[in-house]
Order: sequence, then structure tokens, then C-alpha cells
Amino acid sequence: MIQIYKSVSDVDPTLKNLDNIEPGCWINLVAPSDEELLLISKKTSVPIEFLRAPLDDEEASRIDIEDTNMLVIVDIPFTEMEDNSLTYDTYPLGIIHTENELITVCLKNSKILSDFTYGKIKSFFSFKKSRFILQILNRVSTYYLIYLRQIDKKSLMIEKRLHKSMKNRELIQLHSLEKSLVYFSTSLKSNEITLEKMLKLEIMQKYEEDKDVLEDVIIENKQAIEMTEIYSNILASTMDFFASVISNNLNIVMKGLASLTILLAIPTIMGGIYGMNIRLPLQDSPYAFHIVMGVTMGVALLVAGMLYKKDMFS
Repeated sequence: MIQIYKSVSDVDPTLKNLDNIEPGCWINLVAPSDEELLLISKKTSVPIEFLRAPLDDEEASRIDIEDTNMLVIVDIPFTEMEDNSLTYDTYPLGIIHTENELITVCLKNSKILSDFTYGKIKSFFSFKKSRFILQILNRVSTYYLIYLRQIDKKSLMIEKRLHKSMKNRELIQLHSLEKSLVYFSTSLKSNEITLEKMLKLEIMQKYEEDKDVLEDVIIENKQAIEMTEIYSNILASTMDFFASVISNNLNIVMKGLASLTILLAIPTIMGGIYGMNIRLPLQDSPYAFHIVMGVTMGVALLVAGMLYKKDMFS
């Protein structure tokens, strides 16, 4: 899918949709076909490799420059529904700075770029390409922080359910969140290297204000890395703790069942003995049943008292 936008004027940031590529426009490619990639490559003189690189979901964050074209690839966060549960992942986003246009390429439609099309970003103009790149990077860091807070809240909710549950579902959900944090940590550290390299680029040295914005983005990215590491450690310790709790709960149940089995075995043994076809004491007495039952109950109560003292019922 090809979307072409351009700011109405130098003072009006409102975006208008274009049918054709114009100088100062923003070209947004979402899961483009090979034909669309070839078309954009031909019209903008951007190497086809630049356009295809972000479509590989394993592509690492990096900067590549060829002639007047600069490719910046960063990993951006995404949310997905999996088994009726919200999961988190990262995908590459390609930002290509050319002489006349700015091109973004991604496998999926991102909320980060949607914020620009919906007018949620202040002082955004499509023709201010270097500032546009910084604004995208700033939104990337912002969404990482938003999703990290969501993960923290979600883990707390699952933790509360685990206090009353012995099922594996909650542990599986915690494992899914822990896996998401691993993806976030890897992507954020790759982005950090790319952002540090951007500080040295000539295009970022032109305006002091742009350099300040980039430094703010780097600070937010480092904050996201620290939050990811903290939440990862908390989740890991939480999973270990509740795995131990679940195992302990299982031991308590098994201990109670073992005690109950011992108590039930006493009347079974007595009944088996007096059910044999041989002469036994008291069998001619009219009170034999009452005596046997009384002895059985007495032994059962004695054994129950011993088990209770040994804390076998809790």
C-alpha cells in the first residue's frame, strides 16, 4: 500500500493526500508489493535494496548512506492479539531521507505513523525531513515507554490472579510478557547504537535544536532500556516465586490426601479382618459390631490426632 502526504503550507501543518509524488512529500509504504517498490524506486531514485531492507522482520537497526539517500532502520514496538491475550513484539521501520522526499517503509501499519496522519503531532511539516525523522524517533521512544507501563500493569494483574490460582495459564502469560521484554531490550539496545551514530551525521549538525531533540530521544531510549531491565528482573523473580508457591500448594494437597488415605485405611483393615470366614473374638457377642466400630473409631481418632500434631492436614 502506498500513501502520499504533504503539508498544506509552511504555516499550516494539515496533511493532504496526493496522487503523485511531489517535492517535500511523505511517502508511507505499508507491506508494499514488489511492483509498488519498483515504482517508488524508479520515481525517487532510491535503491531498491533500501526499500526492501525494512521488510525483513529480522533486519537489525542501522544507518546506511548511498549518494544523497540515507536509510535509517529502527525497531518499533507493536501490540498483537494472540489467544485472546495482548502480546508485544517489535518490527523494523525504515526511514529513507532523499533530496526531495521522505519515505517510510514497514511491514505493518503502525500507531507511531498514524499519529502523524491523524494530526496528533505538533509542529509537524512533511517537508522538514530531518525534523520529521527526529519526531518519528521520539514517538518510537514514547510508545516503548507506554507499552512498558502496560506490561507492568498487566503483570501485576496476573500476579493477583496467581495468588488464588494453581493453573499454568497465568504462568504462561507471565512468560509471554517476559519474552516481550526480551524483544524490547534487544531492539532498544540496537536503536541506541543507531541513535548515537545519528548524532555524528552532518544532517543532524545543521540545526542546534535538532541536535537537542535527538539527545532527548537518546535519553528516553536509555530510560526505556533501564525500565525493560527492571521489569525483566521483576518478572523473572515473580515467575520463580509463584512456581515455588504452586509447587508448595501441590505438596499441601498431596499431604492432605495422604492423611485422608491413612484414616480411610483403618476401617477398611478392621472390616477386612472381621470379614474373614474364621472364628474371631467377640463374634458371638450381641455387641460385637458396636465394640469393633468403637475400637475402629478410637484408633482412627488416635491416628488423626498424631497426624494433626505433625501438621499433615495443612
